[in-house]
Amino acid sequence: MRKNVRYLLGIMMALWACGALAQQGNPSMSQYRLGVGDKILIEVFGQSDLSMETRLPDVGKINYPFLGELKLVGLTLSEVEKTIYRGLQGDYLVNPSVAVSIIEYRPFFIDGEVKNPGGYPYQPGLTVNKAAALAGGYTERASRSDIQIIREKEGRQTSLEVDVGQMIQPGDIITVPQRFF
Repeated sequence: MRKNVRYLLGIMMALWACGALAQQGNPSMSQYRLGVGDKILIEVFGQSDLSMETRLPDVGKINYPFLGELKLVGLTLSEVEKTIYRGLQGDYLVNPSVAVSIIEYRPFFIDGEVKNPGGYPYQPGLTVNKAAALAGGYTERASRSDIQIIREKEGRQTSLEVDVGQMIQPGDIITVPQRFF
């Protein structure tokens, strides 16, 4: 009996630790803000005419049934859900069930001392090292330090100096410099 209790307690602690680590893994993604080029799916349960799949255009607005133009760039998924919920509630639906998810993130870009610089599809959990691997790997002259990321935040571009283990975000521009001996 005691053996079973210890076993169950061990499993519960391991699951708790995994959940805590998953939440810490990339806290910036939990508050991910939509940007131009993201492809999203908006679903309203039981209302196929209000469900849609769309890529966010350069203007950052979409035309949504009954609500007209909605500016989505810069909003989190939960903010988009609340906006659509409030717009549909009352006049159109009593208690709409709205879910918004990302189908495809906007790409990231990598240049400098990698074998195949360019834009690549973003995947959650990418680090600078993994991004470089997608770009064919580092060149012989690549520096693994002093790597720069240009990231757009609240409409402004900021430059960050990072190491190869840094998590990247959709839309990031990574520059791998040349090392000097």
